[in-house]
Amino acid sequence: MDGLTFPSGRPRPHAVVIGSGFGGLAAAVRLGARGWRVTVLERLDQPGGRARTFRQDGFTFDAGPTIVTAPYLFEELWELCGRRLADDVELRPISPFYRARFDDDTVFEYTGDAEAMRAEVAKISPGDVAGYEAFMRASQEICRVGFEQLGDVPFTTLRDMARTVPDLLRLGCWRSVYSLVSSHVKDERLRTLFSFHPLLIGGNPFTATAVYALIAHLERHWGVHYAMGGTGALVRGISRLIEGQGGTLHCNADVTEILVRDGAACGVMLADGEHIEADIVVSNADSATTYRKLIPGNHRRNWTDRKLARARYSMGLFVWYFGTRRQYMDVAHHTLVLGPRYRELVEDVFTRKILAEDMSLYLHRPSATDPSVAPAGHDAFYVLSPVPHLGGGTDWRVEAERYRVRVAKRLAETILPGLEDNIVTSRTLTPLEFRDELASEHGAAFGLEPILTQSAWFRPHNRSEELTNLYLVGAGTHPGAGLPGVLSSARILDRVVPDVAAFV
Repeated sequence: MDGLTFPSGRPRPHAVVIGSGFGGLAAAVRLGARGWRVTVLERLDQPGGRARTFRQDGFTFDAGPTIVTAPYLFEELWELCGRRLADDVELRPISPFYRARFDDDTVFEYTGDAEAMRAEVAKISPGDVAGYEAFMRASQEICRVGFEQLGDVPFTTLRDMARTVPDLLRLGCWRSVYSLVSSHVKDERLRTLFSFHPLLIGGNPFTATAVYALIAHLERHWGVHYAMGGTGALVRGISRLIEGQGGTLHCNADVTEILVRDGAACGVMLADGEHIEADIVVSNADSATTYRKLIPGNHRRNWTDRKLARARYSMGLFVWYFGTRRQYMDVAHHTLVLGPRYRELVEDVFTRKILAEDMSLYLHRPSATDPSVAPAGHDAFYVLSPVPHLGGGTDWRVEAERYRVRVAKRLAETILPGLEDNIVTSRTLTPLEFRDELASEHGAAFGLEPILTQSAWFRPHNRSEELTNLYLVGAGTHPGAGLPGVLSSARILDRVVPDVAAFV
């Protein structure tokens, strides 16, 4: 069949996907594999959403995701198209996963090797080795239930949620990730190291449900990988899969409204006034933005403006992309530069919503693995700092450069000596850009905050509660943020979107 019709000549049902982040791209492939005619609409000038690419002065920077875990979720997309991921994109394992540098200059090599990890724990706190192993056993069981069994299960009714309660109670998921870690290890540095993972998906380690402790085992089991050429290589690869299925992807196509007829989504309207009809609509836009800005209030009973205003949103991010004329050969691919405070800094970000004087940073040096992202003899970097979302009132038009200077000073003092004298290219991304370019409510980097009362059934459903024929994928719906989460949200469509036969 071609892109428009079945062999019989009857038109193929049409699915419109709003947004081309990994959730939207994966949704398009999965729908295309089931016979849908798919149109993907992206408001920016390139696909990828948060995973878009910046090219500047000979450097290539991944705008967002840098870590690939659970690579089988990508492999499935290629298999649905009769292809192999490895033929188009090389995923290279990274070790150590992270090199953590504490404020007291202690260094921890975080890897997937169980024996090496026991040795690293013993270097810091010999008495915590047994507790660390107990934590990893707990993480493994939580991952088995929370990710492997439930990660692609839709929570469309309260009954779906009720079925999981016994397992969640048994695994202690009513408490926080930090609380779970602290029940096993006593050294505060180790508590920090083994509880920071919720920050990777927009969560507060002191309030995020212990379900998210599954990330520790997920990394160990499937490894941490880097896509050669950058994460953008995966975006480009999936975009080609969509085109190979007969689907289309339009950039600079800003959806301003989801059209409704008789309580069902029936298409979209673009900023230029064009109407595109559809049998189903899949939104990969921020879930709060989808409901508050794309669907008129008279069509919403659950996700009202009032409810969305009361919801809790993830932190924001300050990201600085820079290239240096020299190489820092002793700096790992992924480095955590941890500040003097943990709980207090997290409270500044999530609760007090103030821009603190101290900071903890994630530094990405892709040129450690991939020379193609920087000119010869140069290094490419991306440093990320959790900051309050725009609800805190920080004026990033004033603070962006001030904060960049503070970040540069911190890096120069710790692992990048002489940094400012060696910078040859630079750009920043703040919560303002997350709001204005990525249409994220409050400029929150990961949508709704992953607390227990905003997870699973309590999160915006993959099959919309408000409109028939509307579906949601991406960080703001179940199961949540992070590449495994958004790819799993697209997987859920296989369960909740009817076969094309129902629309013919």
